[in-house]
Amino acid sequence: MARLIYSALTSLDGYVEDADGGFDWAAPDEEVHTFVNDLERGVGTYLYGRRMYDVMRVWQDLGTPDRSAPVRDFAEIWRAADKVVYSRSLSAPSTPRTRLERDFDPAVVRRLKEAASHDLSIGGARLAGQAIAAGLVDECHLFLNPVLVGGGERALPDGVRARLELVDEHRFDSGVVHLHYALVP
Repeated sequence: MARLIYSALTSLDGYVEDADGGFDWAAPDEEVHTFVNDLERGVGTYLYGRRMYDVMRVWQDLGTPDRSAPVRDFAEIWRAADKVVYSRSLSAPSTPRTRLERDFDPAVVRRLKEAASHDLSIGGARLAGQAIAAGLVDECHLFLNPVLVGGGERALPDGVRARLELVDEHRFDSGVVHLHYALVP
């Protein structure tokens, strides 16, 4: 069975975006980006909420020769994967290999995990919170950035409870710290 993995670039105080909706403070440098790419290589399907899909769909066109090697690499990884977008407001996805689902159904995601030959990644804090609450997420990769933003969209919504076991950690030259956790059933 494939794993469902939640990865997020967060502030030290636990936000994926600040109160103004910005997240430029989380832009990875080449070292972090290369590390993220290595983690993402095993992903065959991305599960997104609409807002995360809106952020990520730019990768469809970012693999141009004028971009850095890690950016071109991630664009290739992203384009090669299937995408599922959960949205009631999106009329149709704008990228290939993408399908639209109106509602998040844990049973459907469980079947996706059982049938998949590659891991699945879930993006978007609210959607990830639903998946964690349903017992579907197997691992979390959190990239803590050395910044406090004081508010905004939390990496994990309030009310979501789970036990975690630290699998690994890594410190980058930029001060970013990667924490890899397995969720304990």
